[in-house]
Amino acid sequence: MENPGPGILLIADPFLKDPNFMRTVVFLCEHQDEGSFGFVLNKNYEYKLADLVNGLEDLEIPVFLGGPVQMDTIHFLHLYPDHIPGGYEIVDGVFWGGDFEIAIKLIREKKIDMNKIRFFIGYSGWGSGQLADELKEKSWLTAEATRKLVFHKHIDEIWKDSLRHLGGDYEMMINFPIDPQLN
Repeated sequence: MENPGPGILLIADPFLKDPNFMRTVVFLCEHQDEGSFGFVLNKNYEYKLADLVNGLEDLEIPVFLGGPVQMDTIHFLHLYPDHIPGGYEIVDGVFWGGDFEIAIKLIREKKIDMNKIRFFIGYSGWGSGQLADELKEKSWLTAEATRKLVFHKHIDEIWKDSLRHLGGDYEMMINFPIDPQLN
């Protein structure tokens, strides 16, 4: 098991029932004693970016549900540190945040591959010690993030591919029912 920290994926245990996190993968961006935060990678949001931010009506940009915390905030992950200033490198060329206006300008100019930038509403957060407790309870499996998993082309496959990434016995979990009592 990887220790939690920036660049770690939190992969929901197959039997985790919390509706916010059932069969999700969270990309952890920060982990400190006072708390942790990251973004759910595999939950589409019902609205597009243009529905949430004025002046973007010309753009059809999907938004992902980053988590249940601060649902009035927009965040983004990207692979463009040389073009979007102000971002923080989380792992291996994957950056969080930066100048939103410049990102939008580059999207409009078609200088950004939309497979290399993701927008999120809200985030997933844990208070001091909360994530450590959830890890002890085995609510989450952990793995090192890869660009391929963070920017997966098929979001409905992220959870399964994250388990495959762990290999071994974890691969069997892909086919576990959500509720084994129903079997």
